[in-house]
Amino acid sequence: MSGGSKGLADLPLFTGIGLMGGAMLRDLAIVSTAYGVDTHEIKRAGAAGVIALFLGIVMSFVIGATVAAAFGYTDAVSMATIGGGAATYIFGPVTGTALGASSEVIALSVAAGLLKAVLVMIGTPFVAPMIRLNNPKAAMAFGGLMATTSGVAGGLAATDKRLVPYGAMTATFYTGLACLMGPSFIYLTLLAITGG
Repeated sequence: MSGGSKGLADLPLFTGIGLMGGAMLRDLAIVSTAYGVDTHEIKRAGAAGVIALFLGIVMSFVIGATVAAAFGYTDAVSMATIGGGAATYIFGPVTGTALGASSEVIALSVAAGLLKAVLVMIGTPFVAPMIRLNNPKAAMAFGGLMATTSGVAGGLAATDKRLVPYGAMTATFYTGLACLMGPSFIYLTLLAITGG
């Protein structure tokens, strides 16, 4: 109708969607969740919650980057983006956009994160008795290790709905921390390892 290529944003009435829609709106929503958390709350998780956050980020990135390299994505930008997706499906596109990754790589990062979210959601009730996931402190550590807010919330809801806020809280901290670490520290580390 408009002869343009940006969909609804091509109509003069809706040009603002082109400015605030898509990736910018997504990134704003993610960053705002990090600003909304209270640092005093993370202290309630203790050292276990803090260790779980960093361990969860590093483990997810290492696994994601290793799988990416195994499938031929050996440049630092692609490895960081797909590793970010393995961390959480929201975070992969944030890293990819910051580093200038291709849309193909960003799509792969989303797919990796969605697979992780579904696996965490389905698997949590089955592993909860084995890992003693039955108290708030354990839920905070679990949320930090698994990191996917939707997967953790869904899995804990199926396990014990009283644990959901605790797991979701550290998973939210995880998203904010990963947004800081991924395009900077982790990317630079991968750049040093891969040389390009």
